[in-house]
Amino acid sequence: MLPIIWKNSARSDLAKIVRYIAMTNPQAARRMRQRLQEAILPVVEHPYLYRQSERVPGTREIVAHPNYIVVYQVKADSIDVLRVLHSRQQYP
Repeated sequence: MLPIIWKNSARSDLAKIVRYIAMTNPQAARRMRQRLQEAILPVVEHPYLYRQSERVPGTREIVAHPNYIVVYQVKADSIDVLRVLHSRQQYP
């Protein structure tokens, strides 16, 4: 099983999302944080479970919520979470 490493860019994305939601609904923000963080967990045992990204070669995407996508990369020794994006966000 490979460890999950949240890159600074993904941590920053997640924090911004949670702060934005918390302005109107703190409980929903906590639930969204948990949902987005847990979305990556199945990848530990099945690294190639989710589809390859058409946007950035070598990455994969999880639609963790209709509005949010978790972008990750499978490496030899880890699963790197690269970004957490709004589905309408331009990326890269």
